[in-house]
Amino acid sequence: MDDDSPYSRWEQRTEIPLFLASLLFLAAYAARVLAVSMPSFWEDVCGYALIALWLLFAVDFVVRWRLVGGRFLHFARTHFLHTVVVVLPLLRPLRIVPLYDVIQRRQGEPRLSLHARVIAYASLSTLLLGFSGALAVFQAERGAPGATMRTFGDALWWAAATLSTVGYGDITPVTTRGRAIATGMMAGGLALLGAVTGSFSSWLLQIFSRESDTKPPQS
Repeated sequence: MDDDSPYSRWEQRTEIPLFLASLLFLAAYAARVLAVSMPSFWEDVCGYALIALWLLFAVDFVVRWRLVGGRFLHFARTHFLHTVVVVLPLLRPLRIVPLYDVIQRRQGEPRLSLHARVIAYASLSTLLLGFSGALAVFQAERGAPGATMRTFGDALWWAAATLSTVGYGDITPVTTRGRAIATGMMAGGLALLGAVTGSFSSWLLQIFSRESDTKPPQS
């Protein structure tokens, strides 16, 4: 999409507000999961907020589809990330990369190198994915028969071990939903780890190549 298209203008206007809305969605979900003694009034407020924010994300998805045009299924396939974050709103904060692109269009050229940006985005995405996954798995595992994940601290430890591909095995999901979430986190962890290590390796290769090019020829 070119910068003057209706789609690009819509993205520039809505990406930052929607990112803030996604953080609010995450906060409301975290409150419902972690605040077990929350008064029923505030529990209802969080529930209505989750529904309203999800509807906001769905409206954004439909508007983007109408701006692009074409068949709905084709749009859903070609804009896979948008489709995923509508189905799984907890993953919407992972759209940090398009958010940065929108900010840079307003402020000029990026200040960080490409490799630094990839590492920064992947690191932030890992933190957001880990926290969201820990919340979802903890909700699924809490009170399940034979569950080894008894506290949210256990869930955070499990998420860190899963995303880092260490997998100690001291805490494992026992429910079907918990294992499904774990599978997605494993795939996400591998992808993010590959992005960081690949970018760092490429940066090192460029440094070493530059140093070898600047050395004077030996007589």
